[in-house]
Amino acid sequence: MTAARRPLLIGALAAAVTALVASAAVAVDAGNAGAVPGSIGFLSGSSPTAPSLPGTVVNVSLADMGGAMMGQGSGMMSGGSMRLSADRATVPHGTVSFLATNGGSINHEMVILPLPAAQSVGARPTGADAKADEAGSLGEASNSNGKGVGQGVVPGASSWITVTLAPGQYELVCNLPNHYTAGMYTQLTVT
Repeated sequence: MTAARRPLLIGALAAAVTALVASAAVAVDAGNAGAVPGSIGFLSGSSPTAPSLPGTVVNVSLADMGGAMMGQGSGMMSGGSMRLSADRATVPHGTVSFLATNGGSINHEMVILPLPAAQSVGARPTGADAKADEAGSLGEASNSNGKGVGQGVVPGASSWITVTLAPGQYELVCNLPNHYTAGMYTQLTVT
């Protein structure tokens, strides 16, 4: 390479790096649009974390590993290995708030279902819609960056719900089609 062409190459490389950094900054900022401050996908340090929630707070993580996954019935679905996990397995009876945060790449939700004594966690039958029966549901967190019922928690967002729970066994599930059978459930014991 000649000495005369070297400054042109360096200038072009610098312009490309600047454009790449600028586009990444725009993508990160766009990914934070509407995110709950302090949640996954929101720039840390910008604002306080999720809303102040009453009672015992259970932080629920909704996750998928990306890639393709076989669904029940016909065809493929986005996702991959999925999981729903809570930061505690036991809570005292009374007021319990759930903060469900989607760290995955597709929409999820969290539904609170009583767990009958004769039933194991993860063993609910699913219907033709690839969802478990929600009869007896005590509520759900599926409103992106909001409380209660919505259209699903988008990636990087959170949803929350506060309920009063009696002593017993409960199952927290993601009940979007095929998510329950893909492993999105966990047990919660209320003492």
